[in-house]
Amino acid sequence: MSGATPDPPEPAREPDTIARLQLTQALQRAKYAIAWERGWPSLARLLSVIGLFLVVSWAGLWLTLPFVARAIGSGLFVLLAVGTLFPLIRFRWPTREEALRRLDRGTGIRHRPATALTDTLATRDPVALALWQAQRERTLASLKRIRAGLPSPRLAIHDPWALRALVMVMMVATYVAAGDERALRVAAVFDWNGVLAPANVRVDAWVTPPNYTGKPPIILSAANKDAGTPDSGPLPVPAGSTLLVRSSGGTIDVVVGGGVTEIAPSAEAPKGTNERHFKIAADGTAHVRAPAGQPLWKFTATPDRPPTIALAKDPERQARGSLQMSYRLEDDYGVTEARAQFAVRPGDTPKETGKETGKSAEPRPLFDPPQFALVLPNARTRNGVGQTVKDLSEDPYAGADVTLTLTAKDEAGNEGRSEPFNMKLPERLFTKPLARALIEQRRILALDANQNAQVFTALDALMIAPELFTPEAGQYLGLYSVARQLEAARTDDALREVVASLWALAVTIEDGNITDVDKALRAAQDALKQALERGASDEEIKKLTDNLRAAMDNFLRQLAQQQDRAPIPNMPPVPEEVRVILEQSKALREKTAHATEDQLEDLAMQQEALRQRLKNFRDTHKPR
Repeated sequence: MSGATPDPPEPAREPDTIARLQLTQALQRAKYAIAWERGWPSLARLLSVIGLFLVVSWAGLWLTLPFVARAIGSGLFVLLAVGTLFPLIRFRWPTREEALRRLDRGTGIRHRPATALTDTLATRDPVALALWQAQRERTLASLKRIRAGLPSPRLAIHDPWALRALVMVMMVATYVAAGDERALRVAAVFDWNGVLAPANVRVDAWVTPPNYTGKPPIILSAANKDAGTPDSGPLPVPAGSTLLVRSSGGTIDVVVGGGVTEIAPSAEAPKGTNERHFKIAADGTAHVRAPAGQPLWKFTATPDRPPTIALAKDPERQARGSLQMSYRLEDDYGVTEARAQFAVRPGDTPKETGKETGKSAEPRPLFDPPQFALVLPNARTRNGVGQTVKDLSEDPYAGADVTLTLTAKDEAGNEGRSEPFNMKLPERLFTKPLARALIEQRRILALDANQNAQVFTALDALMIAPELFTPEAGQYLGLYSVARQLEAARTDDALREVVASLWALAVTIEDGNITDVDKALRAAQDALKQALERGASDEEIKKLTDNLRAAMDNFLRQLAQQQDRAPIPNMPPVPEEVRVILEQSKALREKTAHATEDQLEDLAMQQEALRQRLKNFRDTHKPR
């Protein structure tokens, strides 16, 4: 046998390998702990300097200091930061021996167990080898207690006054106080453009409110340099105003925040100048950092309130079936548009539509509810009462229960709405039963196309016993034609034509041949009124006046002919009222021939009143 020491048996190698692996990991942790203890004090001082810089920035100090002071202040903070990092020059990574010593201290066991595991046996003596192996086994048994421990930088020795805690408290306070301007206040320290900018550069800035407000521009520089500064408080401006900053030379560096955003300029800047344009949509700030010399401007955007509109009194029906509405308007900058909108009240449908049809339960109107523009007291009304008269007697919704809503808009697009008002749309009064029945069926069909079968049944019923209900052949043929038209209708457009035919037939039955001349008279009156409102030329007004005279003459002539062709039976021997009405009509015709443009509308209204009186007289004395 040779004198070499035999290798340890195989079972003994495995614990030794595991022990070495655990020891290596413990040594690595010990090195990290020692390195942290050596480097953290310097890093803590650096973080304290950075925190102090943020405190000064968020407190707004850089915004109040001149540019030279900002440069000096930033330089001091850089020197402090470098000074805190200077001790790191002597930093050295922990050695293996230092890590072993830390592990020996961390076990709490004497005789340096961690170091013992790294020892090697120099002799080959079997007895010494056995003793050494036994000692290693005892050391391995205690290996679970070998720990590097937590780092202990002992910051209290380096910072006995606990200034780092004070810096953290101030950081939290200034962070909350800075609000949305945190980034702006930090960036202000790097604004050194004023140090290099020429002294003779001029900066002009002003805020231009929207044109519809009628307010003058607000100068922010020169004489009004302090407007909107932190000392004077935020500057109130209308929302949507434009901020313009102009420099006589060099580039313009403008920092904005909040609701102030940059927009494209609407025109080129004057030669030799530079401009920046911004829109103030909400509260915000603006600061011209270069060229130097301008403070931080704060703006409070005053929103444009929506206009208000309400009925001054309940809508009224006029003599000819027109609707007259009076309404009150109010807006901070002026109303530019107002409209009246109608909607059918749910459930307020004619009785005929309440029957089950087997079709869709939802009404299917053929026409949209009426809506029209309202007359404004002024082109831009801030506070006033307006009045509009609208003839809706021919509208398919005439006589229906509706909800009226008035809307008003200003130039900024804000819209105000009135409280809904329930009403019944005025309609033309038909005295003849057949005409009234046709108008009722017309409204039913117009408001719900699903009722076409019921309307056809009603029309078919009206044609029963024509010798009693429709003795005139023309009326019977017209009723028959409309019924066949409705029967053949398959589309909404065809049904709309049926609605128009029902109206035309009802008016013909009611008025006879006077309908066309009545329409011509109304058209002539409206044309002359519109020409006078828009300031038409004298030639146009003269032509429209002649047309109105001719239409009125034709209307009176047709009215007299109708009375001659259809004399009222069983009249009293001396119809004094009729005679007075005709004499007054004749006098009006003579006045019309020599009337001026301003008198024509009054004469037309008087003539209409006489026509209504004559019609009422006929209804009173018609045969029973």
